[in-house]
Amino acid sequence: MTSVKTFKSIPLSVLDLAPVTEGGTPEQSFKNSVSLAKHVENLGYNRYWLAEHHNMPGIASSATSVIIGHIAGATNYIRVGSGGIMLPNHATLVIAEQFGTLETLYPGRIDLGLGRAPGSDQATAYALRRTLNMRVEDFPLQVEELQSYFEGTARVHAVPGEGLNIPIWLLGSSGFSARLSAEKGLPFSFASHFSPDYTIPALNSYRSNFKPSDTLEKPYAMLGVNIIAADTDEEARYIATSQQQQFLSIRRGQPTKLQPPIERIDDVWSEMEKAAVEQSLNSRSTIVGGPETVKRGLEQFLEETQADEFIINSQIYNHNDRLRSYEIVAELMD
Repeated sequence: MTSVKTFKSIPLSVLDLAPVTEGGTPEQSFKNSVSLAKHVENLGYNRYWLAEHHNMPGIASSATSVIIGHIAGATNYIRVGSGGIMLPNHATLVIAEQFGTLETLYPGRIDLGLGRAPGSDQATAYALRRTLNMRVEDFPLQVEELQSYFEGTARVHAVPGEGLNIPIWLLGSSGFSARLSAEKGLPFSFASHFSPDYTIPALNSYRSNFKPSDTLEKPYAMLGVNIIAADTDEEARYIATSQQQQFLSIRRGQPTKLQPPIERIDDVWSEMEKAAVEQSLNSRSTIVGGPETVKRGLEQFLEETQADEFIINSQIYNHNDRLRSYEIVAELMD
């Protein structure tokens, strides 16, 4: 495929899971998120999204709407939003009111990304919803209901929220949300940072089935990519062992706080576990290295996917290393 987009022309954004590090606290995590948001705003990043997860010792962004407001209040112009709100966990009216409040406080800066997974295990999903009767086919109805609150066509009024133009994105790690985004003419964000093998099929489905809408005239796809950038390849590979340990703990069903990097990652996993982690963190959408390595990886990923935007996840233990990683990527785009 010949690239029709140039590497330096597409927007870059940030996906923040508000990582809680080993020895750290959620309080420190939120301070780090504010620091990172200010840093990337100054570097020219386009948007800053936070993800809803629950019952995860290493992720502090469970009250996603609250932390979105905190980040928006600490910054000036970068877009802030959800990557995403797991809609089945919530009453749609509550989400309309929460994001209507955010958009009223920070006009023109709020994004509402929606997912259909629980962002948790079954027990936590029950604790959130009090029922597990929510079906996959209910998600499109929920999206329509949410849109009706913003459009003012629902029987109940969302105040604030009604009449506000809040961009809705659908998020996915398979083909379901790709098709739904296409049918509704909405922007689509794919979780290629942990589901790389489904990236191209999902993009093909989205683009080939896209129907123009009042929201969007043509498809717009933002792809997740893990980037661990450092001044040398060797340093980046060392730093990246924190993310590898995090995926390993999830694979084992025992999620932990984000661990410090280690010298020998092969000492902590079996060959089968290594293969499973590397399948999720393969080189197509997980780029680890110094500036030139990262540049080549991004160029290749762009050529393969023709993405309209990249949203970068960097699970890095040391906060200064994390700031530097996003700085290196921004320097490559200058």
